[in-house]
Amino acid sequence: MKLLLHMCCAPCSVYPVSVLQEENIEFCGYYYNPNIHPKEEFLKRKETIQKYSLLKGIIVEYSDIFLQDVWENFKESNDQRCEMCYRNRLEKVAFHAKENGFDTFTSTLMVSPYQKHDLIKKIGMEYAKKYNVDFYYRDFRPGFRGGQQQAKDLGLYRQKFCGCMLSFQQGDKKNKAIDG
Repeated sequence: MKLLLHMCCAPCSVYPVSVLQEENIEFCGYYYNPNIHPKEEFLKRKETIQKYSLLKGIIVEYSDIFLQDVWENFKESNDQRCEMCYRNRLEKVAFHAKENGFDTFTSTLMVSPYQKHDLIKKIGMEYAKKYNVDFYYRDFRPGFRGGQQQAKDLGLYRQKFCGCMLSFQQGDKKNKAIDG
């Protein structure tokens, strides 16, 4: 099996990467996250993936697509925004997997207890069928806390929001309220 691992950020990659390496699954990372805002955050997460991939000996492909206008102009509800975000990224990952000879794909989004796990799984399966490539379903959530601790121990940048403009704004408001 040759797997394409969508990597949303380094801290969320730690546990899935360790599982895949322990199980000797051949994989390549793929950083495609046009939802991450602001641009400085996008670049910081990319740099952290680069640092982590060097530490773990992982080959990672990078996409510099940054779709700020899509997120600024999306006027639907928060749940619809999350679905749009998952669909955008997982379709690109499935397509990239198919076009580049991978048998299967998955995402480090599957590790976070803060993400909509069942929706990610459903969308992954839809795009697997559409692009005739398997979706490697694995519930990585049991390793979330341990992976986060390993990321901290490695000195990796750990963000405080999912990445989209809305979560950034909500986190910024919360931080301002805490700061006084």
